[in-house]
Amino acid sequence: MRAVIISGGTIEDYNFIKKQINSGDTVICADSGYDHAVKMGIDPHIILGDFDSIGSAPKGVALQRHPSEKDLTDTEIAIEYARGEGFKDFLLLGVLGSRIDHSLTNILLLQHFLERGENAVIINENNKIMITNSALELSEPVGSIISLVPLTTCEGVTTKNLKYPLEGADMLAGKGLGVSNIMLSDNATVSLQKGLMLVIVAKD
Repeated sequence: MRAVIISGGTIEDYNFIKKQINSGDTVICADSGYDHAVKMGIDPHIILGDFDSIGSAPKGVALQRHPSEKDLTDTEIAIEYARGEGFKDFLLLGVLGSRIDHSLTNILLLQHFLERGENAVIINENNKIMITNSALELSEPVGSIISLVPLTTCEGVTTKNLKYPLEGADMLAGKGLGVSNIMLSDNATVSLQKGLMLVIVAKD
């Protein structure tokens, strides 16, 4: 069981994004994420939010309306709904865009998934964003760009099957040591002894 949250951020390649969604996924739209779903020909399970940016309130789809003045973003509301339905595996789409405040907030949500023992990934046309505080297995094509971005001081960072190896390294937040590494095989490993790190598969 996987919950796919579609939010109202930027989606440029609908064919690519639609391919990320599996037939058995439950699609939950956060407000104007519904407009994206319509363009992909996807019928969501439910639409949640304050409906301040949706094109029009659809008929025949479950709606859950929330006040515009609230403590949670529409994306967070959709996530909490999915958790209430028992989901522990999440794919977040349309959560990045021109609003850097929304984009950063949504990326940092990955930490809360990790703390709750849930699996979550953010995908757009150029990025696949994950998080780890221990170890992460990567399955990507040879030559893929892998960037390691520490959110805190990360100790004992070790990589396997990346072009620029790290062995027990310490990485500081705000330093570019881990940016633009490269997959040497279809499988690679990133591990750390302490800290919190974003692992990003990036495309130009």
